[in-house]
Amino acid sequence: MDERLNLANYWFKKADNDLKNARIVIEVEDAPIDTVCFHCQQSAEKYLKGFLIYHNIKFEKQHDLDYLIDLCCQIDSSFDSLRDIAENLTPYAVEIRYPTNPFYEYSVEEGREAIKIAEDIMVFVRKKLPVDSLNNLDNDSGGNQ
Repeated sequence: MDERLNLANYWFKKADNDLKNARIVIEVEDAPIDTVCFHCQQSAEKYLKGFLIYHNIKFEKQHDLDYLIDLCCQIDSSFDSLRDIAENLTPYAVEIRYPTNPFYEYSVEEGREAIKIAEDIMVFVRKKLPVDSLNNLDNDSGGNQ
């Protein structure tokens, strides 16, 4: 396997694990939805970073999906179509990890929407790379391909 694709695939495996975690946790009674949303943001971030790694694009260590989309657009302008949905996930990277006053309880609907967005980003990125060479870890977890 091409070394660049191999490195990207490592990122995708971690992204898939984040998404699997979100899918499992949301089904638990009194699920911690903030954790679900966090893992969805992490999945999207890792998919975008994996795409950038495949294309040998360096990126700063940050969690802003808009920044990553800007970099992806340098390679493929169609990534701009992800901007509107991705902006919903960006706040889940850091802000959600710390308590606020007053404390905000995330709804199951917000968690399910975050999962859908992460899945949409996963599908979008996978279509941009030679998917035949990628391990698909979502076959048994209900993910879209």
